[in-house]
Amino acid sequence: MGRAFEFRKARKMKRWSAMSKAFTRIGKDIVMAVKEGGPDPDSNSRLRAVIQNAKAVNMPKDNVERAIKKASEKDQGDYKEVLFEGYAQHGIAVLIETATDNNTRTVANVRSYFNKTDGSLGTSGSVVFMFDHTCNFKIKGEDLDLEDLELELIDFGVEEIFEDIDEDADGNEEKSVMIYAPFESFGNIQSYLESNNLEIISSGFERIPQVTKPLSPEEAQDVEKLLEKLEEDDDVQNVYHTMEESTEE
Repeated sequence: MGRAFEFRKARKMKRWSAMSKAFTRIGKDIVMAVKEGGPDPDSNSRLRAVIQNAKAVNMPKDNVERAIKKASEKDQGDYKEVLFEGYAQHGIAVLIETATDNNTRTVANVRSYFNKTDGSLGTSGSVVFMFDHTCNFKIKGEDLDLEDLELELIDFGVEEIFEDIDEDADGNEEKSVMIYAPFESFGNIQSYLESNNLEIISSGFERIPQVTKPLSPEEAQDVEKLLEKLEEDDDVQNVYHTMEESTEE
């Protein structure tokens, strides 16, 4: 399996995808999608994708509809997507995606987290080149031939396709298929999947480290202190880093 497979396996073990944080993240995504393309998901592919993601984390339909309505109001402020880069202890590069309505607050908070954990906030471009910006789709996997699907999608730049297994609330296995491709392939792949009636469970973007660095358990704890502070911040959407993570359950 490739880097995307190992990256996803490690991420699934992480605690940061708590439901409350997921709802906050999706709420901001709805605002940005509506501001960009309007409140109708039929004509707004970005909003359509966010609604799919909301369903995937069991966000109530009423919450989604309220968020869309609120985002359409004139007095609803917009969120700006801002990328922060820096280093945690032991030479671990850290990349932070934020969505903020107050950049001054966000900069001050992020800088304080680095300072308090003996890290250093870097300048634009200092670590982003160490990560591949990818898009991904999780689709229903029943009766799909992965080799055939990969051949169909190869012209869209798809780099990895693999089976993904989750457990439902009753502990039963649910099989799906993950598709990873370069960031710029998102729109074409979304159109292909929708036009071929392949059900999209969720989709999104991730930054996969090109190289990871192994640390001792003690060193990893030093880095985790920074990661935890960042992940708890309401302005932070995603945190990526170059520390090697265990993929063992």
